[in-house]
Amino acid sequence: MDNVKVYKCRSIVRGRGEGEAVVSKDAMCFYLTDPKTGTVIERNHAIQGKSIAGKVLVVQSGKGSSVVQVDGFYQLWVKNNLPKAIILKETEPVIVSSAVMTGCTMVDQMEVDPYEAIHDGDYVEVDADKGEVRVKKKKRE
Repeated sequence: MDNVKVYKCRSIVRGRGEGEAVVSKDAMCFYLTDPKTGTVIERNHAIQGKSIAGKVLVVQSGKGSSVVQVDGFYQLWVKNNLPKAIILKETEPVIVSSAVMTGCTMVDQMEVDPYEAIHDGDYVEVDADKGEVRVKKKKRE
């Protein structure tokens, strides 16, 4: 496919996930999402009101204590509303340990800035086993 670009990345949590991209330049506290819908409820967050359930989340990093971050991931996992994969701009240990505990596919260190390569609505495939991110651009009107 001509309109698919492939980028190398570093695998953090192995696995594969694909879906529509939701992109946020804000750090993310998963405790501030509604577990029943996957909707971000944090006030003034870049993706407030958007669901991350079943999506590929491109996010700056994690934020919040280990207790709230792990609980947020766990509550989303129990309701089957975790993202299919997470692409981090900056890696921090709390978000990584939360993803490891729930088995949420996660990568970082894309060979290009993820905010330049991926936009809301693009179709993204993350293959952490191969260390690849494939991006099919959404048709813009």
